[in-house]
Amino acid sequence: MTTTFPDVTISTDRLVLRPFEEDDVTALTEMMNDENVTAWSSAPHPYTRADGHRWATRNAHTERTEGRGIVFAVTEFLTQRLVGIVRLKNTNWRTRSTEAGYVTAPWARGEGYASESVLAVAQWLFREQGFERLELRTAADNTASQQVAQKIGCISEGVLRNAWIVRTQTNDGSWTDARTDLIVWSLLPEDLDEADGFDTYGGYDSYATPGGHAPGSPFGLRPDATGHPVGADRK
Repeated sequence: MTTTFPDVTISTDRLVLRPFEEDDVTALTEMMNDENVTAWSSAPHPYTRADGHRWATRNAHTERTEGRGIVFAVTEFLTQRLVGIVRLKNTNWRTRSTEAGYVTAPWARGEGYASESVLAVAQWLFREQGFERLELRTAADNTASQQVAQKIGCISEGVLRNAWIVRTQTNDGSWTDARTDLIVWSLLPEDLDEADGFDTYGGYDSYATPGGHAPGSPFGLRPDATGHPVGADRK
C-alpha cells in the first residue's frame, strides 16, 4: 500500500502549487508574521527567518517523505510570487483520508486564491490519489476560513468544543492565548461531482526537488510554518 504522496506540482488557471524552495524564505517569513496568521495559527511568533528557512528547506519536505501528508507553496502563475500555503496533514493511508490547512499572504486575500488552491488540491487528491475524505477544521470566529470551506463545497459536520487555542492582541500590542471551538468540515469525492461547475484543477506534473533532505523528524514543539487549524485568510 502506498504511504507517501508523489512529489508533484499542481496548476490552475492562476496558480502553481509546488514544493517549497530556499528562495521562498523571505516571502514566507513576511507572510507568517502577519497579524491574522499570528491570531489563527500555532506558528511561532515572532516568526524568524530561521523558522522560514527550516520550513522551506527541510520540514515541509519531510511531511511528504515521512508519509504524514504533503505541503504546497502556492504561487501566482504569472509573477511566481508566493500566495500562500496548502498543507495536507494527519493522513490515514488505510482510510484514505487527510486534513487540509492553509495560509494566504495578506496582499493576496480577497482574490479567491485560498479556495482555488484548496479546491485544486482536493481534486488532485480524489481524482489522482484515490482518497475518500478531506477534512478541514476552522476556528469558530474565523469566518473567512469558513467561507472558503463553504465555497469549495464542504459540509459542516459539527463542533469540537473548546478544542483549539487562538491568539488575541491586547491593548499594549502583546498577544495572549484564548480557547475556542472548532468547526469540522468534510469534502468527499461525490461532493465535487455535485459542484456547480467549479473546476479549477489544471493537472499535475512530477517535480524533482533539488538536493536531499535529512532523514528523521526535525520537528520540535511548534515547528510547522502554518500551524492549524485552517485559516489566516481574513480580509
